[in-house]
Amino acid sequence: MLFVCYPKCSTCQKAAKWLEAQGVAVTVRDIKQDNPTEQELRDWHRMSGLPLKRFFNTSGLQYKALGLKDKLPQMSEDEQFALLATDGMLVKRPLLIGEDFALPGFKQAEWEDKLKKD
Repeated sequence: MLFVCYPKCSTCQKAAKWLEAQGVAVTVRDIKQDNPTEQELRDWHRMSGLPLKRFFNTSGLQYKALGLKDKLPQMSEDEQFALLATDGMLVKRPLLIGEDFALPGFKQAEWEDKLKKD
């Protein structure tokens, strides 16, 4: 499994500790150093079954600085994917990526549920 995170983020740190406690082996990827590509984001979005907005870090400084709260509704999906691919700090983190799922953000109950099934 792939664990995409920002090491300085407290939620990412909490998720990493939780994964370790569960004995889940992951490959760690720093989202700031190795930003997801547009194709990866498209694949992850499809696997998640979630609205694309869930992949935006809506509480992040970049999101607010760019005024995305007001701009996103007018943007096409293609424009949103292209924007997400420009800066890892715009992407919701952490992301847990499995063979057939993608979970943006750490919601322990969701992660527990998904890992039990797989």
